[in-house]
Amino acid sequence: MERFDAVVVGGGIIGLASAWRAEQRGLRVCVCERGEPGAGATRVAAGVLAPDPETPGFTALAQRSSELWPAFADELGGVGYTRCGSLLLAWSSAALGPGWLDAETARAFEPGIAPDCAGAFLLDQDAQVDPRQTAAALRERVRDVRAGADVVEVGPHEIELADGSHLRADRVVLAAGAWSARRLAPRLPVRPVKGQTLRLRGPLPATRIIRGEGVYVVPRASGETVVGATVEEAGFDESATQAATELLLGRASRAVPAVAELELVEASAGLRPGTPDDAPLIGEWEELVVATGHYRNGILLAPITADAVAALLVGDEPPPETLPFDPNRF
Repeated sequence: MERFDAVVVGGGIIGLASAWRAEQRGLRVCVCERGEPGAGATRVAAGVLAPDPETPGFTALAQRSSELWPAFADELGGVGYTRCGSLLLAWSSAALGPGWLDAETARAFEPGIAPDCAGAFLLDQDAQVDPRQTAAALRERVRDVRAGADVVEVGPHEIELADGSHLRADRVVLAAGAWSARRLAPRLPVRPVKGQTLRLRGPLPATRIIRGEGVYVVPRASGETVVGATVEEAGFDESATQAATELLLGRASRAVPAVAELELVEASAGLRPGTPDDAPLIGEWEELVVATGHYRNGILLAPITADAVAALLVGDEPPPETLPFDPNRF
């Protein structure tokens, strides 16, 4: 039976980044992924690096991880990281408060926004990264990543695969995203939340991330524009639908009319791991190390989560910003 210092269950950005940081600490690590590494929620994600929920403590966690991203991206190289900023649009002047730009100033920043936009708020610290490139770079750096390794049972020091084989480890890390609780840890409070995104090609409709009503538009230097994302309580259904595609295109074109002229090249859906407070689960839980429940912020929180997992695996204190997100809080 093969033995490792740590086995990571789940090959999305969280599992891969955690394994990479653990290897940098001198550990022998194996990543087991039921499908293709990076092909789940990571592949569907738009890669917007901006905080989402208002859970207590989340801003500090998100801010710290955001600060880690430039160095994290530099280490990986060529993952499309850029601090492009974002523009949050308002459709009524009544919604404009202190710090908001009026319509004329907003269009000076982004001429392509809707002509009836009443104003906007500039978030110049927001950034973006290409999750697909990031996952590919991480996979290249982690020594032992196993695709098609469907884990059916986890224990503190051993996992069982669907083919009946077993792997032993000093520690097991559960980073299986929305699938973490379905078979492996049923008591873990994680549920799937479906999200659909679109990928378009053509002239970039903006230079910054544009956030409209229920939509964001992410222009990439590669010539790709990503539009997202739906939020659907649909169980484990991962199918992309025409209805969701039309909804996103309609909302995106409302915010940035030039989107309507772009070519749709891909519609995809994935399952985000949600929790009761929409905040992550990072820490020790029933003799496992847990790193899941990142909901809509898995890409943003990958650097700090990886640092926390690696620290726990070698017996060090994790980053203090992760402490409020102990899996035992529920």
